[in-house]
Amino acid sequence: MEKTVAVYLAEGFEEIEAVSIIDVLRRAGIETLAVSVTGQKAVTGSHGIQVTADVLFEEVDYSTVDMIVLPGGLPGANNLKEHTGLNKQILNFYKTGKPLGAICAAPIVFGNLGILKNEKATCFPGFENQLTGAEVTGTDVETSGKIITGKGAGVAMKFALRIVEMFKGKTFAEELGRKMIVS
Repeated sequence: MEKTVAVYLAEGFEEIEAVSIIDVLRRAGIETLAVSVTGQKAVTGSHGIQVTADVLFEEVDYSTVDMIVLPGGLPGANNLKEHTGLNKQILNFYKTGKPLGAICAAPIVFGNLGILKNEKATCFPGFENQLTGAEVTGTDVETSGKIITGKGAGVAMKFALRIVEMFKGKTFAEELGRKMIVS
């Protein structure tokens, strides 16, 4: 059965993270939805690049989504943290054991919801104090149970490949990484 990952775009998202994740997952054959939380499909990132989402938050059928992924960036991560509907879905995924991912500043959303307690996590330097209850490792990419976190834009490809590994296995992810010259 085909897996579906939803990547959330809020005003001020980090473009490298969002686009890299979407691109890598699609290259891996994983159905990937770019989801706008703004009420409009056109969303502007933190560096002024506009991206067109596939769907609006309100249009997503969560029974078909296998993973929620949050790109960072500011004010994007804070905008995701303030989105009540998204927070409700994240908590539902957490409670039902579905995978979650966040990179850069976006792990603060998970920290704010209390789902990083006793989990290993990483984030962009300076946001560690908002990962409530987490064992902050400072590594580029961290997997703890069904939660994947990443440090920032420079590791977006590694972060995306870790998601690929979760769904398609280590060998598949490594081969895709080699084809894309990810070191």
